[in-house]
Amino acid sequence: MTRYENLSAELVNQPRRWLITGVAGFIGSALLERLLDLGQVVVGVDNFLTGHRRNLEDVLAINPDQKLQFRLIEGDLRDPEVAERACADVDVILHQAALGSVPRSMKDPISSHQHNVDAFLNVLAAARGAGIKRLVYASSSSVYGDHAALPKVEDRIGKPLSPYAATKRTDEIYAQVFQDCYQMECVGLRYFNVFGRRQDPDGPYAAVIPRWISAMLDGKPCVIFGDGSSSRDFCYVDNIVQANLLAATGPAEAAQGVYNVGCNGRTDLRELFTLIRDNLAKTFPHVAELEPAFEAPRAGDIPHSQASIEKIKGALGYHYTHAVTQGMAETVAWFAGRHQR
Repeated sequence: MTRYENLSAELVNQPRRWLITGVAGFIGSALLERLLDLGQVVVGVDNFLTGHRRNLEDVLAINPDQKLQFRLIEGDLRDPEVAERACADVDVILHQAALGSVPRSMKDPISSHQHNVDAFLNVLAAARGAGIKRLVYASSSSVYGDHAALPKVEDRIGKPLSPYAATKRTDEIYAQVFQDCYQMECVGLRYFNVFGRRQDPDGPYAAVIPRWISAMLDGKPCVIFGDGSSSRDFCYVDNIVQANLLAATGPAEAAQGVYNVGCNGRTDLRELFTLIRDNLAKTFPHVAELEPAFEAPRAGDIPHSQASIEKIKGALGYHYTHAVTQGMAETVAWFAGRHQR
C-alpha cells in the first residue's frame, strides 16, 4: 500500500478536526469532499469572493449525512477576528484561501497583497494563538519567476514576475519565520497549474482549462496567448488533495519548508487544446473540428514550468494518481455531464 492509502485508513479510524480556508473554491471543495468521505470533522471559511456556494452544495449532496460533520464560517480572513474564530478548536489547517490569477494581480496588486499576504498572516497568528502546530498552505509555481532551468527544484528560484508571485513568495517567508520563531510546523505546497471538477469557467480571470471547455461547448473561440509553445505541468486536483493530506500528517522532520506538487511533465498549449477537444468530442462530436485562436502573449506569464517532485516523494510519500491525460478525461466528463443537465 502507498503512504496515502495507509493514511486514508488511519484517518478513518482516528478522525481529526480540520480547518479549510477557501473551502468554497474548487481546491477547497475537493479537500472537503475527500475529508468528509474519510469521516473527518471539517470547519470551512470563505468570503465567497471567488468561491461558490454551488461547490459546497455539490459536495454535501454526495452524501447528505456528512453535513453534520461540516460547519461553515462565512467571513473574510483579512479580519483577524474571523481568523481567530476559524482556528478555534481544530487540529490542523489547510490554507487554500487566496485571490488567484497573475493577470488579476497585474491589474490590482493591492487587493492581491491584502487577500494573499495580510489574510495569511492573520491565519498564522490565529493558529499560533490557538496552539495549532501543523499548518499546510498553498503556494505556487509562480515563485520560480525568471529562473529558467527545468524541472523546477525547490531551492532554486528566480525573480518574481508578477505581484501574485510576490505574494506567494512572501507567504513562504512568513511561514518560515513562524516556524523558526514559534516552533510551528508550516508546510508550503507549490501548486503547478491545478485543474479539475468545479473549477470556475467564468469571469475574466478564469483558468485556461475550464474556460476552454466552456468555450468549446458554447461555440466560442479558445484563445491561446502567444504561439502555443508555452508549456505547463498540469496537475489534476486529486493529486493536490493527496499532497495536502500527506503534508498535514507527515513526520515532524518533513513538516517544514516547501514542496512542489505536480507530475514532472510538460504539456504545451496546442497539445492542451487538442486534449480537451478530443475528449469533449466523445460526447459532443461537433467540437471535433475546432481550432484555437491566437493573441499576443500576456505580461507576467512564464514560458514554461515543470515540477521536480523528488523532494515530496522522498519526504512525504507522494505519488500522483492522475497524469494529465487521465485527469483531463475525468475533468471533461464532469463538465460535460453538467452541461447535459
